[in-house]
Amino acid sequence: MTAWSLFTDLGWICVLLLAGAFLRAKVPFIQSIFLPSSLIAGVLGLALGPKMLGVIPFSSEISSYAGVLIAVVFAALPFTSKVASLKGVMKSVGTMWAVSQSAVILQWGVGLLFALGVVGVFFTAVPDGFGLMIATGFMGGHGTAAAVAESFGDQWPEAASLGMTAATVGIIVSVVGGIILIKLESMRGNTVYLTHFKDLPRSLRTGMVEPDKREPIAASPVSSMSIDPLIYHAGVLFAIAGISYMISDWAGSMVDGLNIPTFSVAFLVGYLVFGVMTKSGAMRHFDTRLFERTSSSSTDLLVAFGIASIDPAIVVAYAGPLALLMVFGVVAMIAFYFFVAKRLFVDHQVEQSIFTWGWGTGTVAMGIALLRIVDPGMRSKTLDYYGLAYIPIGFGDIAFVALLPALIMAGMAWPVAIVMTVAGIAILTAARIMRRKNTLPAEEAPATAAVD
Repeated sequence: MTAWSLFTDLGWICVLLLAGAFLRAKVPFIQSIFLPSSLIAGVLGLALGPKMLGVIPFSSEISSYAGVLIAVVFAALPFTSKVASLKGVMKSVGTMWAVSQSAVILQWGVGLLFALGVVGVFFTAVPDGFGLMIATGFMGGHGTAAAVAESFGDQWPEAASLGMTAATVGIIVSVVGGIILIKLESMRGNTVYLTHFKDLPRSLRTGMVEPDKREPIAASPVSSMSIDPLIYHAGVLFAIAGISYMISDWAGSMVDGLNIPTFSVAFLVGYLVFGVMTKSGAMRHFDTRLFERTSSSSTDLLVAFGIASIDPAIVVAYAGPLALLMVFGVVAMIAFYFFVAKRLFVDHQVEQSIFTWGWGTGTVAMGIALLRIVDPGMRSKTLDYYGLAYIPIGFGDIAFVALLPALIMAGMAWPVAIVMTVAGIAILTAARIMRRKNTLPAEEAPATAAVD
């Protein structure tokens, strides 16, 4: 592979991203289901790529780009996440944490249980880690698919194509299912801020913002006479990702068989760099929004390259068990929306539940997109609650993605499935008890308080 191979791959995927944005702006059907341009670009890249029609001559290295880009995304997390204490999270946004954390844990645990106990009965050749594809594709998205594939490494190379396929299904389910739920809830009068679905602004449908409604993406903390502000911020994240790769590669060479995912090292190195920059006061010379833009751009490329690199032959080989697993995942998330989220959230039940549906089946970006439909002014404070609740959840996500594949490869699939499922149920049970305690009739409250 040469530098020009990388450059032409990037050029082709950017052409497809622009084509995706054009189709989103012009095609009513695509607008009606709110498909993101990166997903459209990925599907076009898959269809026109060398493994299908052969129109676009992508290089043989296209499947490795997701592993690089996910390191950049994880390196950006410390710079883009809100920092809060665990004590503050549990006190202020306990319900959001309980619903979100249980959704994460149960997708890993129940997904494994279903694959081991049901899918494995009909398709005996399915690997033990197959059940991870629900969480990988739905709650995780293409970034997690790349990370999980890196964790499995050569022991299960098919995980990359299966994870990317599951993540693509997840985004479609997230958007299409979310739109259906919003229409249903608005017709029933359950939405607080949305009265009629047809009144949504045109910019949400087309993806194009009119000149008089555009907002700046950031404020430059440096003079362009010295260095461009985009490369100034992107350089920090790419440097962290590069250093993390060298650390991961060095650790693997020191211990035979040791495989430390680059993305997890990037997360830790990112927090170290962020801490040093914060303590030294250097963060005042940066704009968090430009770190967010770098991360979002990397995510768009990751989604597009990830889908375009899917091997159709692997998907066809796993078509039966994958379809069964995906159907189960969709049914489970519908049940979670109606019987868990809507019953646990006290205020803004639909708004918070729709957001949970969005990120629980697709990505946080999909959750935000759906939330903006039902709560354009963000008055429900859903994102504020989730931003705080995600601090402990985020550290758990890193651990799950890095450790679960290793535990499964070590032959511990059943114990992992049972422990994760029990933990998720325990969190929901505790949240249910606390909700009942906090919603007692007014006349009972003083007596309860006295007992406490």
